[in-house]
Amino acid sequence: MELSVNVFVSLDGVMQGPGGPGEDASNGFDRGGWLVPHSGEGQLDSVDGWFKQADAVLLGRSTFDMMRAYWPQVTDPDNTVATALNAGKKYVVSTTLSDEDAAWGDTTVIRANVVEEIRKLKEQPGRELQVHGSWQLARTLHDAGLVDVYRLIQFPVVVGDGKRLFGHGLPASYKITEGEVLPGGAGVVSLTLRQTGFGTTGAGEFAVVDGKETVV
Repeated sequence: MELSVNVFVSLDGVMQGPGGPGEDASNGFDRGGWLVPHSGEGQLDSVDGWFKQADAVLLGRSTFDMMRAYWPQVTDPDNTVATALNAGKKYVVSTTLSDEDAAWGDTTVIRANVVEEIRKLKEQPGRELQVHGSWQLARTLHDAGLVDVYRLIQFPVVVGDGKRLFGHGLPASYKITEGEVLPGGAGVVSLTLRQTGFGTTGAGEFAVVDGKETVV
């Protein structure tokens, strides 16, 4: 399986608490809900397409708790996200979560050797192992070179504070394989990026050769 990270993100890379003030107030974050003023009808339909490609979902503890509190309430059989989360295979990374506390459909707790265990999951047949949200887990997987694809919905807002998708981690390079401005008129952009290199971004420079600007 390929591993994809799927997130909502601001212009300055913040992924914390996009959907509401109480979604994730950890570390004193008080700017939650920054996505909502920029959302419009049909704008997040592409998220259904994300979940349709998932053979399993991988979550950090905080995101798991948040989703488990919300999605079991959605019983509409036509809701793609609810069906994938409530009935599909899930893995949650936690050193403290008991099997009883993790009871939500088909859920397995990964308690130790996280990178090695996820590497083993990727070796299984299937389409995608999908991470949604899960800031700390996403960073760990990035630094281990395990992320094949990023799917980002980027909103035209600078939050200025909060958990960012990328921090002081290892360099990598990506190619945008899909991109579109989503409906709604707010300038929200959907991007799919596939990893092309890990451990370096590559380097070059512009120079003038025989009177012409060129790349060397």
